[in-house]
Amino acid sequence: MDTRSAASGRNVVVVGTQWGDEGKGKVVDWLTDHASAVVRFQGGHNAGHTLVINGKKTALQLIPSGIMREGVACYIGNGVVVDPAHLMLEIERLEAAGLNVRSRLYISESCPLILPFHVEVDRAREALRESSGAGKIGTTGKGIGPAYEDKVARRALRAQDLKHPERFASKLKDLLELHNHALSGFLKGTPLEFQPIFDQAMALAEQIKPMLADVGVRIHATNVGGGSVLFEGAQGTLLDIDHGTYPFVTSSNCVAGNAAAGSGVGPDKLHYILGITKAYTTRVGSGPFPTELPIDEAGSVGHHLSTIGQERGTVTGRARRCGWLDAAALKRSILINGISGLCITKLDVLDGLAEIKMGIGYKLRGETIDILPLDADDIVAAEPIYETFPGWTETTFGVTEWDQLPLNARRYLERVQAFIGAPIDMVSTGPDRDHTILLRHPYKA
Repeated sequence: MDTRSAASGRNVVVVGTQWGDEGKGKVVDWLTDHASAVVRFQGGHNAGHTLVINGKKTALQLIPSGIMREGVACYIGNGVVVDPAHLMLEIERLEAAGLNVRSRLYISESCPLILPFHVEVDRAREALRESSGAGKIGTTGKGIGPAYEDKVARRALRAQDLKHPERFASKLKDLLELHNHALSGFLKGTPLEFQPIFDQAMALAEQIKPMLADVGVRIHATNVGGGSVLFEGAQGTLLDIDHGTYPFVTSSNCVAGNAAAGSGVGPDKLHYILGITKAYTTRVGSGPFPTELPIDEAGSVGHHLSTIGQERGTVTGRARRCGWLDAAALKRSILINGISGLCITKLDVLDGLAEIKMGIGYKLRGETIDILPLDADDIVAAEPIYETFPGWTETTFGVTEWDQLPLNARRYLERVQAFIGAPIDMVSTGPDRDHTILLRHPYKA
């Protein structure tokens, strides 16, 4: 393979710019019409993308959203942690719906595996934090964090180990002993047995091994052959392990730069970065949220956002916390990701509100700042500063042309664009593929 060949395909990275749940799945699905392949590069099945195609909902957690488009190759990169049991359940569910999955899905041999003891450790830790009064981090309890810990500690079982039963068994015994020691002691959990875990893994291995691949090499070959690739991020920038509201974050890097490291290509192959942003803000789980509004009071703005936006987590079903758009937090996401352009989603949820607010900064210990602080305690102490805009009574649902939007909606979006210093290239006005306003195409910009 000649790695010096100039790649002729164009690649786009899609990342969330808030605390996840921004509507990335719909946008990825829409853009896949212009891509030969879609790549997941971080996270695990703690992420959830809901797609609505011709009125039918499909929820994906681990498999790239491109699977909904026939003929598109789907890659799970080395930056993703994979639960073999969940992977096969998701594949079988999609196949039962008539989709061709196994011939188009490729999994990096370097993916760390999530095994049953990771799940047990994850849940035991959250229970211990709650009982001790420390407060939950808000994990999904799916073993994501413990699996990433094993990866960083250089003791993880990886997908490639499924091809070598004796090697898998040896590594599993050592790893299980380590986690059982914590479970039977400090964590007050339930130790697990070796044989059921090994037997299940070996049974699943026979189905997974044909899908294992050198993902980085395949992406390179796609580009050299003129094909374009879409890199699909999970979660959101403010949940990034390094740049988010630590410790209330996920266990992986959710930012655009990790599309390279998490899939095995160079950063020069990331040509356009599309940031997905709700027209307001939501968050699932614990952690600071400066522009949060109460959602339980009927008739309140928070209740409107929660009910009209149908704000429940795709993976957990937990009610999402809701609030005004925090453009000062968005400004930090623009900086971290090197955003080329934004897609604003769920604009239609704001329809009918008498006035709309946008967070443009914070008062923090006597100072005024216009970008989200780095320290979570500072974020908790920060008092949001708002700009207020008149709302609109006209519907924006399903609108496909910028000029068809209500004047006040356009003014609101124009102010967002001016404040953050990045262009709005797309607006999503509903859940279906066709509910999209295109101002500048990421694959043609």
